[in-house]
Amino acid sequence: MNRWPEADSPFAGGRQQPAADGTSRPGPFDADAVAALRARLGLSQAAFAAELGVRQQTVSEWETGRYRPRGASARMLRLLAERPAPYDASPPPGEPVRAKEEPA
Repeated sequence: MNRWPEADSPFAGGRQQPAADGTSRPGPFDADAVAALRARLGLSQAAFAAELGVRQQTVSEWETGRYRPRGASARMLRLLAERPAPYDASPPPGEPVRAKEEPA
């Protein structure tokens, strides 16, 4: 089973690179992929930076395209991309909230 994001995923960075074990891994993360991952996880730049062990300025530079993550940072991004998005149990906007029914 391939545990890496699909090739058309915004977290794949647009390129696939073969790994030593024959599976494909996402290529370098581009600015849009970093921003999309952070948004999907619902994190601020500061919280995202803390998760990755980098400075908030570094995340900002990735998201503006000034630099690309590489090495350990790219590996951490791949690991974060596997994390499920936080669950939001609130009703969709515009849907009425139902009162809890009491047993008869």
